[in-house]
Amino acid sequence: MSDWLATLLSSWKERFTPFMEWIGELKNPATLRADALAGLTVALVLIPQSMAYAQLAGLPAYIGLYASFLPVMIGALFGSSRQLGTGPVAIVSLMSAAAMQPYMGQGIETIVVYSAVLALMVGVFQISLGLLKLGVLVDFLSHPVVIGFTNAGALIIGSSQVPKLFGLDVKADQFEHYYEFLWGMLIALPKTQIITLLMAVIALGMLLTLRKYFPRQPSVLITVVVTTLLSWALGYQAAGGSVVGNIPQGLPSFSIPSVSMSLQTLMSLATTAMIIGLLGFVEAISIAKAMAAQTRQRLSANQELVGQGLANMSSGLFSGYAVSGSFSRSAVNFAAGAVTGFSSVVTGILVAITLLFLTPLLFHLPQATLAAVIIMAVLNLLKFAPIKHAWKVERHDGIVAVVTFCATLAFAPHLDKGIFLGVVLSLGLFLYRTMSPRFVEVARHADGSMRDAERHHLKTSETVAVYRFDGDLYFANTGYLEGKLLNAIAHKPKLKVLVLDMESVDQVDSTGEEMLHKLADRLRFNGIWFYLARTKLPVYEAFQRSGLAQQIGEDRFFRERTQAVKDAKKHLDDAIDIEPLLKYTPAEATQESQPLTVAKTEPDIGVSNPNAKPLVI
Repeated sequence: MSDWLATLLSSWKERFTPFMEWIGELKNPATLRADALAGLTVALVLIPQSMAYAQLAGLPAYIGLYASFLPVMIGALFGSSRQLGTGPVAIVSLMSAAAMQPYMGQGIETIVVYSAVLALMVGVFQISLGLLKLGVLVDFLSHPVVIGFTNAGALIIGSSQVPKLFGLDVKADQFEHYYEFLWGMLIALPKTQIITLLMAVIALGMLLTLRKYFPRQPSVLITVVVTTLLSWALGYQAAGGSVVGNIPQGLPSFSIPSVSMSLQTLMSLATTAMIIGLLGFVEAISIAKAMAAQTRQRLSANQELVGQGLANMSSGLFSGYAVSGSFSRSAVNFAAGAVTGFSSVVTGILVAITLLFLTPLLFHLPQATLAAVIIMAVLNLLKFAPIKHAWKVERHDGIVAVVTFCATLAFAPHLDKGIFLGVVLSLGLFLYRTMSPRFVEVARHADGSMRDAERHHLKTSETVAVYRFDGDLYFANTGYLEGKLLNAIAHKPKLKVLVLDMESVDQVDSTGEEMLHKLADRLRFNGIWFYLARTKLPVYEAFQRSGLAQQIGEDRFFRERTQAVKDAKKHLDDAIDIEPLLKYTPAEATQESQPLTVAKTEPDIGVSNPNAKPLVI
């Protein structure tokens, strides 16, 4: 325990200096130039996008700029990925908005503070996981859960922006359920403001056209500039259109979020913070892995947790809200040629310049444009093909994805319930699958290997049986294996020898060990010799510690099934028939009609035959 703690503490120093791996590369002018250009390119996308995402989170647009200043730089300096672009993202913004929904009646000032507190909690949770090397916890959010939630989230995000396209005074946080919001929006459609709808059509048209015909151009920035100029020139606000309005000029100041809240509120925010921390990190690390596969750079999940955690903490301490790795901006950063994390430092500096000097230029930016930006961004999140693929691979995974998708829509705006249900269902189905692993009797196949006798129509012996169990032996499937063995023995009244193939068993818990203990006693009482074959060393050592190996007899453990069968033959001689286990015998053939030869050079498929080709067994 003390050695583990010492190792853990010694690694913490490295957790806070990952930028030392690449900072020396900036001496190369080409690297510096590439990073500066990539940082500028990302900033052109980030500035308007962050304002849109902040409003998606139910916050003033400038909060998005605050969350795009320090967090972007800190995420790059302390993360392990050199190209990952940290900042406001759609899914995290939606979850932050969902967390704030019960407190909307307390005013926007309280919501701003609560959002900062939430970001701080997310950061503390993530950095704790990273420092304690617990990044493995994100694996509880399986891929089917993530894709089901992401698709539902994309639909919720996109539909929440529709009222802004039509100039409707309908907000998602006004309703208890998502379907009530959809109905309210439908009823309000006759009150559409034509001037707002026209501006939305222009914004969407420009975004679609630029994306299709000029994919290398900063479509978001061009659309924002053009619609802002149109808004100013045509008196869009005076005609009834909604604009961003005044944005505070200057950088956010350091402040510890301070607000009185009940224990229930604190626990609710903490629960949401853990979900956002896990989900946001899953998104970030998946993007980072995709880029690392191409750049062949080292990637550490625990280090990335530290980077994302510090980014969220800085966002909370400087009046921002929860952030994560962005797929779209990371792709832009990578495509623009970013070599090191310095590109994100450049992005953060440009956001700071915008806050200091350029905010007055954003006054006339139409809200309809920001809504169009969000809708276009979340279109990339709508991917139903992975759900179909998951269904093909494993039907249970497809069920998890579909249920998570439907539950997220049904429970919206309480998005955490949809994720929780998906996680519980995925774990439950996994447990269900492992409760009944494959259990087969094997015999000698024509290729010399031992394979499923029933599937390959192989003759078996009435006096000797070799069974293979394909799974770990633990409390949930111990009864299943015991029942299978007892039923198999009942169908072989002449059985003298039972060999259990343990190659697929990586671990055995106390329940499984106890079952084997009782089984060995029962078989001994009935005069049946019990052998264990191909038992892995950790499992065998556990049997030695428990005394099971001594009870069964250490001479009853063999590396190969064939060796166990031959040992039984040596003791029982003509009392048992082992030919179907040594020689290929089709089930319908007889010994007289099918001459047999012992395959002396063909060992069992297993640990003793490293050159064996993989077979369907």
